[in-house]
Amino acid sequence: MSEHNSTNIGKEISITIDGKVCKSTFGKTILEIARENDIYIPTMCYLTKVLPIASCRMCVVEVEGVDGMILSCQEKAVDGAVITTNNDSLFKERQNIMKLYDVNHPLQCGVCDKSGECELQNKTLEFKVDSQNFMAKDQYRPVQNWGRVSYDPSLCIMCEKCVRVSNEITGNELLEVKMGGYGSTIINHNPEANEASLGESVAVCPVGALVNNHFKYSANAWELSKIPSTCAHCSVGCALYYEVKNDKIYRVGNDAEFATLCGAGRYGFDFANKVQNKDKEAFTEAIKAFEDAKSIVFSSTITNEEAYILQQIKQKTGAKLISPQAKAYQDFLQSYSQITGKSLYNGNLEDIKNSSVVVVFGTRIAQEAPVVKYHINMASKHNRARVVYMHPLEDTSIQNIVTQFIKYEVGSEEGVAALLAYTLLQDKDLTKTIKKFIDNLDIGYLSAESNVGEEELEVLAKTLQKKSGFSLVVGSDLYTHPRAKEIAKLLGLLELYTEFKVVLVPPTTNALGVASICELDSEVVSPSVGYNADADFVLSSLGDGQLDMPALNQQEGTITTLNKQVVPLNVAQPYNGYILNDIANELGVEATYTIDYTKELPTDKGFKSIEFDELANRLDELGNDIRGYMLDSQKVSVARNFDDVAELETYDGAVIYHANSPEQFNAYTNKSPLLEKDTYLVGSQAFANASKLKDGESVSFKVGKVVCERTFKVDETMKGTIAINPIFDIGVGLFELEDYRFERLSIIRNT
Repeated sequence: MSEHNSTNIGKEISITIDGKVCKSTFGKTILEIARENDIYIPTMCYLTKVLPIASCRMCVVEVEGVDGMILSCQEKAVDGAVITTNNDSLFKERQNIMKLYDVNHPLQCGVCDKSGECELQNKTLEFKVDSQNFMAKDQYRPVQNWGRVSYDPSLCIMCEKCVRVSNEITGNELLEVKMGGYGSTIINHNPEANEASLGESVAVCPVGALVNNHFKYSANAWELSKIPSTCAHCSVGCALYYEVKNDKIYRVGNDAEFATLCGAGRYGFDFANKVQNKDKEAFTEAIKAFEDAKSIVFSSTITNEEAYILQQIKQKTGAKLISPQAKAYQDFLQSYSQITGKSLYNGNLEDIKNSSVVVVFGTRIAQEAPVVKYHINMASKHNRARVVYMHPLEDTSIQNIVTQFIKYEVGSEEGVAALLAYTLLQDKDLTKTIKKFIDNLDIGYLSAESNVGEEELEVLAKTLQKKSGFSLVVGSDLYTHPRAKEIAKLLGLLELYTEFKVVLVPPTTNALGVASICELDSEVVSPSVGYNADADFVLSSLGDGQLDMPALNQQEGTITTLNKQVVPLNVAQPYNGYILNDIANELGVEATYTIDYTKELPTDKGFKSIEFDELANRLDELGNDIRGYMLDSQKVSVARNFDDVAELETYDGAVIYHANSPEQFNAYTNKSPLLEKDTYLVGSQAFANASKLKDGESVSFKVGKVVCERTFKVDETMKGTIAINPIFDIGVGLFELEDYRFERLSIIRNT
């Protein structure tokens, strides 16, 4: 079974498995090809999304002409191979393996949280292990508490899935195998960290060794109804299911064999607006407010259908539609599209995962979209990808995979984008106009003012040599920059003329959907109505407005993800109040149900005329995400004209950067009791000196129109004079940041 020549990768091959002829491509394992052809090979340690672990030996097969049994999970298939997956000897081998797994495994299925969905339980029955004729000396192995997660070594079968996920997927690198025969165990390098991403290790545990403490002893797996839906917290839109009993969400799950959730997605499920009755008086006031409104201000953490309703109300009443972050993203995307000629960027998560080089620019990506960071980590661990991180602040949560950190000055993003374009386009066949623009860039000035050295750019350029598969990840710092439109044009050139797959990470859950559906305005005019946003009359799914609205886990509808995929949401929690569609009906925009608008979403913006109930909502047997449908990219008129790069603004002294912690995204995640609520203003000692603040001092300052009160905390891992300020706890007063994420700090000390 040799012939592992990399030049043959992708070449068509044909093998026979259990008498069935299976066509595939060279480079795939026997197990992969079997699964493609719906042929069952049992596994215990195999996890599709990580490299083969090869610790359980359950996947053994026989190959004609080869002595002994072969591990199908790691053996590449060879053209013409004849494979047997099941016979008496293979069954006996697997039965003996299960007997070893079952040695001294505690017989406590009745109270184990994994009972009913335990792989050990299932395969013990499958391979008819009904007695045990040998044993190993039992050992004292107490349960360990790791915060949200507890680990019971006596239940652990050492499959190593949790360790691989910790290292290859989430990148927290906390877990490791400590070898010692029957005394082998999993160790946590920092059990006090209470790391939310360990929830992903719990999700892949095939037994009850790793469990979530909030769920422990609360319900049996067979009592829970699984409601498929989409995570509502960021623009990645991960597939998940809510596990519900008696109208209560007990936990969140996902198809962890293939897919991943961040800590907020897994633990931040308790954000429903628990409304029992309809407030008729408030509803009447809301109708009047809409009739009088000159502006409707709203958060883009809504469904596509709600965005469509608001657009119809605008057309009906003439009110302006204001959604600050969606508007900033819409403008950025439109400027970007004028260069590429396409309405959507060309990259996605799969591109990032498969890259050999990933450049991250203008985002603290581990906090803005953790699952994007996971895909960067996979590129690093699986492809040995080089990761170039460009930002004014280092990020310790990603530095273990960053191969080049390019620190630039706050405010200099247009200059940095120009330097990127200059570096990556020098040898490209450009139009005369673009070449002239690139050649006329004052590289010396841009380098000096941005603090990005020309030698750093040379290192970046060399990084790309003799490699293929490049991704550029762009984030929220750029969308609200004063020169955002020019930055977008410069980055558009990289998609147009290079091999880079570009991902413009939407800043909120459905910013891409809102930007695609709504004609957005910039200036709020009173009287105004706010939908999860501050205004004269507020409708709120947080329960803090004049009229209640449902949260996203209480609605049917769709959102548009970072992958440009229109995916469905389903109702996981009851809601008995009024909804936006009730108001729309009173205003003459009529539909029986909100999801009646799913098929009405604008096809000229790439949506498809498909009924909500016809949308798929699952991953298939091979892990392909077939939820909903892909938004079609539209042709856009081209206008490839550029303004000269503006003089780069300098930000001297103490600066604050508005960015949330990894577990928090907005006021909804803030409602969850299972997520940490770190609201400190965090900065280095250098920042403390520049701002004349002391560790533990209470301060206040303005963020937009909102006065923000914080306790300052020194973080010894941080450098420079920039502090991080979270905004997830401010509620509708500042639901979405509309200004540049960095600003000079003007502190009012509390007395």
